[in-house]
Amino acid sequence: MAADSSSRQHARSDARSGPLAGYRILDMTTFLSGPFCTQILADLGAEVVKLESPAGDSSRAIPPYFVKGESAYFLGINRNKRSVAVDMKHADGMGLTRRLIQAADVVVENYRPGVLARMDLNIESLRAAQPGLVWASISGFGQHGPWRDQPAYDMIVQALSGVMSLTGEAGRPAVRLGIPAGDMVAGMYAAIAINAALADRQRTGHGRTIDISMLDCQLAMLSYQSTYALVAGITPQPQGARHDSIPTYRSFVGGDGRELVITANTDRMWKGLCAVLDREALTRDPRFLTGADRLENRDALWALLEEAFLARPAADWVEPLQRAGVPVALIKNVPEALADAREAGRSMVLPLCDNDGDAIDVVGNPIKFSGEAEVPPTYPPRLGKDADEVLARWLGMPADDVRSLAERGALTGF
Repeated sequence: MAADSSSRQHARSDARSGPLAGYRILDMTTFLSGPFCTQILADLGAEVVKLESPAGDSSRAIPPYFVKGESAYFLGINRNKRSVAVDMKHADGMGLTRRLIQAADVVVENYRPGVLARMDLNIESLRAAQPGLVWASISGFGQHGPWRDQPAYDMIVQALSGVMSLTGEAGRPAVRLGIPAGDMVAGMYAAIAINAALADRQRTGHGRTIDISMLDCQLAMLSYQSTYALVAGITPQPQGARHDSIPTYRSFVGGDGRELVITANTDRMWKGLCAVLDREALTRDPRFLTGADRLENRDALWALLEEAFLARPAADWVEPLQRAGVPVALIKNVPEALADAREAGRSMVLPLCDNDGDAIDVVGNPIKFSGEAEVPPTYPPRLGKDADEVLARWLGMPADDVRSLAERGALTGF
């Protein structure tokens, strides 16, 4: 790999490995969308440094659950990172920020559009000094457009994108998704774009400026619902635990009151479902002969299937349906799902150990590389505690200079 500033890759700072090992990411983000993006990059081996204010990422203080003063919210999305706390309102702090940007391969930020430019951190001038710099901005509505200056949070973009209008039961008020998809999907798209920009930099030597809008990302996730609206001119409605096109793709209640879902998408699966339910006559009923017939007569079909499922506890249906080739699952709560993940042995629940040897568990990295052992993750950083190490490695700064910056108020926390 070429060693010039536009295509550089740095020596690894620790034992971490992965396809992004050697790349330096400066994380100038808070809350969820940006930190989730940079955690993905850190899980893939990149060296991620959180550049925080003296007060720290606001998510460090989100209630109600804390571990040694740090919010569980923060701990869940900031593993494998280091922290440097800089006062960017201080002249020396701003100078230090510029130097860290120039030492990075990628900057990720989720300030409101225009804020960094007003602080004289302009991507064009920064890239003039480092042509290979990849700059990724995550915002509610993008860097350009009529809503550019409007604040946005997860539920705002879920509402504006139509996602909330599709969530919940028909005839009931709209419901927010149970996960913060507005934030997390934007973080994933940003990580995808950053990897693409780094691949392109290998060929061209030039960085890219990435503009990720949370609203854009939610619109992209509408999938077939957006196509139905655009092609058929309809207004998709909430489906609850059902499907607009496949009436045997939905949830049912067993005799014990517990719920399960089936996804009998094909004629073979439909026949298998009827056989397990001891309702094989339904396969010969003129109302249900084809998928189109079943969709047209779905209310009558649902009444018959709902009655059949009440004959046994929900869990008792799982094995016979699986044997018949019908996809089926119990609806699990979060602790049950996590317990299953532990048992599956795919490292999707991982311990994070702090310097005192205390540990918490978090959900792991879903990206697996065959034949490669996963490197144990590191505990999320304490605010500013890595300044001396990061500034020495990234900038070659002597310890006395680091202490001097701290004494002048430009650095805190280490």
